[in-house]
Amino acid sequence: MKRAIAGQAVLVAGILLIAAALRAPFTGLPPLLGPIAEDFGLNTLATGALTTLPLLAFALISPFGALFARAFGLERTLFYALAAIALGIALRSADGVWTLYLGTAIIGMGIACGNVLLPSLVKRDFPQRIASLTGAYALTMGVAAAVGSAVVIPLAQAWGWRVSLGTFLLLPMAALAVWMTQLGVRASQANAGTTAPQQDGGKVWHSVLAWQVTLFFGLNSTIYYIVIGWLPAILVDAGMTPARAGSLHGILQLASAVPGLVIGPILGRMRDQRLAAAVVSLFSATALLGLLLAPQLALAWSILFGLGSGANIILGLSFIALRTSNAHQAATLSGMSQCLGYLLAATGPIAIGALHDFTGGWQAPLALCTALALAAMGMGILSGRNRRIGA
Repeated sequence: MKRAIAGQAVLVAGILLIAAALRAPFTGLPPLLGPIAEDFGLNTLATGALTTLPLLAFALISPFGALFARAFGLERTLFYALAAIALGIALRSADGVWTLYLGTAIIGMGIACGNVLLPSLVKRDFPQRIASLTGAYALTMGVAAAVGSAVVIPLAQAWGWRVSLGTFLLLPMAALAVWMTQLGVRASQANAGTTAPQQDGGKVWHSVLAWQVTLFFGLNSTIYYIVIGWLPAILVDAGMTPARAGSLHGILQLASAVPGLVIGPILGRMRDQRLAAAVVSLFSATALLGLLLAPQLALAWSILFGLGSGANIILGLSFIALRTSNAHQAATLSGMSQCLGYLLAATGPIAIGALHDFTGGWQAPLALCTALALAAMGMGILSGRNRRIGA
């Protein structure tokens, strides 16, 4: 009994360490884009590609996550994903433009597999604790991202941007050290848990409910990455100092981690998640409208948007497990939602930047984002119904 409890504790620790490695190496890069561009002489387009490239990798690799899990097992595929993230971080921190872009792309590929398969793992091993464990690993993601964003500039000022980005190598290495214990212990379970009839994947892609979950995840991801990418510029154009705008950017990311503390237990007590989806989506919509109408209250809107977007991430990940019947189906829905979701997320910041240039201000972009948040609320209400794909 004690051995079983210890094994569960190690598994949960491994899940949380994987979660920490799935966001911070990506969100820690934007604050250092200035020094990187200056060092290599990159133009605006080339610099922006460093943030768009991982999102495109997410979209391209996500549909294959379930196939990799069927071929190698969940545990082994997650191990390879962590190894890819570690390799990408090492390459990105090396001395060369080609290694910078190649490393960034490899990081995106590894994160994509981890993003797809972690909900499937939770579905398989913790079917009664989906909401609480999803909240815990979303909290871990948010805290790791916030801490990473806070330390990269001081580290870069002390030792340079390469050392600063290289410190993120600690996250996948720590996760690999713990996750190695799962490869032998759970190999047979992994193969059994991920070998499901192939028609499950087809059912997912033809399910109306799956498309509702996908649109909920995709719209929220698009809004989140638009705000992450453009909030400092929005606030500076509203009259705020760059330093203040940067601090609010960090506060938003920290606020996005808070729902992980509370939303899991709340969801566990709900018969369905329609009310939760409506409320937290309304948080995001209100914050975006607030930035449009009263940017002087940006601190309040940053916190409110962080709370809403963080809760929506947990809901989107929870829907993947709650609306499916087995681990393979969950992996397929995860790949579908993240493929299409990150395609939207990759184009969203570019489109919003073009709309800003065309209109000469942030009014139209913020109004459009508010409309997208309301559309996401509608998809969340539909996704939140107590139903399962194929049932």
